[in-house]
Amino acid sequence: MKMLTRALLGASALSLFVSGVSAETLTIATVNNGDMIRMQGLTDDFTEKTGHTVEWVTLEENVLRQRVTTDITTKGGAFDIMTIGMYETPIWGKQGWLVPLDGLSADYDVDDLLPAMRSGLSADGTLYAAPFYGESSMIMYRTDLMEKAGMEMPEAPTWEFIRKAAAAMTDRGNDINGICLRGKAGWGEGGALITVTANSFGARWFDEDWNAQFDQPEWKEALTFFVDMMNESGPAGYATNGFNENLSLFQQGKCGMWIDATVAASFVTNPDDSTVADKVGFALAPNHEGVDKHANWLWAWALAIPAGSQKVDAAKEFIEWATSKDYIELVASKEGWANVPPGARTSLYENPNYKDIPFAKMTLESINLADPQNPTVKPVPYTGVQFVAIPEFAGIATEVSQEFSAVYAGQQTVDEALAKAQAITNDAMEAAGYR
Repeated sequence: MKMLTRALLGASALSLFVSGVSAETLTIATVNNGDMIRMQGLTDDFTEKTGHTVEWVTLEENVLRQRVTTDITTKGGAFDIMTIGMYETPIWGKQGWLVPLDGLSADYDVDDLLPAMRSGLSADGTLYAAPFYGESSMIMYRTDLMEKAGMEMPEAPTWEFIRKAAAAMTDRGNDINGICLRGKAGWGEGGALITVTANSFGARWFDEDWNAQFDQPEWKEALTFFVDMMNESGPAGYATNGFNENLSLFQQGKCGMWIDATVAASFVTNPDDSTVADKVGFALAPNHEGVDKHANWLWAWALAIPAGSQKVDAAKEFIEWATSKDYIELVASKEGWANVPPGARTSLYENPNYKDIPFAKMTLESINLADPQNPTVKPVPYTGVQFVAIPEFAGIATEVSQEFSAVYAGQQTVDEALAKAQAITNDAMEAAGYR
């Protein structure tokens, strides 16, 4: 077997040499989510096919964002491929900071990418990042605890139902929290969840003249509701819980409900990792009673090449490999169809092997429900669901999320946090010339 592997590697390296592409070592920055960890375990397949090797820099979500942003804005050149998302990609693409992903092979079939993903990762019609997986957000809940509470989850519940169900499922004596939600500071962590929650209460970040809206009643209602529900039925210390912390709690059987990324569905239903794998149901992210807007976001973790990279051809080969139909088949062959990267390709949802996966339909429905062009009830001058697609947003929203996390930790009141959020946002927007 070793001799065969060496022969394959030798043949790959030879073919690359003949075609003028020498074997490279690619440095890739990525997030420490389960699908990315799984990809790292499969990169021998890429090396065997191309001769290129990979060095991984795997980081927690907030740290990843800081590192790649610093590197690309300073032209640091630390990475050949970056894992970024729908917020950064169009902005950085327009700035000329990313290599356009044109000229991808016919086998790659770029037209198979879900329209929402392709659009969100493009600028002026040019694709600048390829989706490794796409996601919205939805409710994952314990069917046994819901039944024990004498309640039935609707397909599209309201926040009011969720709060009532969370209280009914909470069992402090047995370390069961009715609901687990992100409170961790960071625009893409707790900031993302509270933004879509606010959207569903009729709130918005800005009015049409770029004035901050944290002094409006919808924000106060949303944040007060969130804090009261979490104090009633959430885990202790939720102010520091993000995606991975809540995933761990849910897998340990310590959450009745969890509203988060649709991509988590394969992890909470995996019997190798989750103690409640056979007791999980799914529903659409909630809306506030009387408000026709659900608290679901739209996101893709995607792979992009920073401009000025000296290894563009090899980097494109990796991106094609990691986001291809063949990669989906590779994961399915190793770990089953439930564990393939979801939400990126139309063909996946037409595949008979995937159609019966219990969360497939709800994932696609949630992705299609999210509308970055119309993210709020009232009109806004921006696109983006859980973010505002302007360069200043990441810095502003990180500060605002820190103020909200201080509320979750009991360090200040809702009114104090909203007043600070209003001042932070308006000051930053004025300095940037929006007002």
